[in-house]
Amino acid sequence: MALVRMVVQDPYSDYARRLSILLEQNGSDLVEDASGTSVLQVPLNRVRKEILTIGDNARVREYRLRHTVKFSLLDAEGNVLVSEQTLEQSRVISFDERDILGAAQEDEQLRREMADTLARLTLRRLGTAGS
Repeated sequence: MALVRMVVQDPYSDYARRLSILLEQNGSDLVEDASGTSVLQVPLNRVRKEILTIGDNARVREYRLRHTVKFSLLDAEGNVLVSEQTLEQSRVISFDERDILGAAQEDEQLRREMADTLARLTLRRLGTAGS
């Protein structure tokens, strides 16, 4: 995978940026032109927040962050090297309304960590394409 074109809806998401960095660190050059390159397709890169528990004051006590990605890898001729795969990470967060700033920072940190983990898992799966 010397030359790779990454097709993703939001190229500025944490996942896409982290995956780009990891690909380049592992010897791939990311290009915009599709001719003669492998194509890494990422049709789904979604982070959802799901409410788990609500307190007696009708406020959220716990929620789950769920980050899901789907990807596949095609060679320059359009042949499937890695069929579509789905990866998912989730984390449960307890919400403390007395520390809203801390909760927002924890949410952001968990989003970044999940994106990094998913990017690393994606790279591992792509690495199996050659074996």
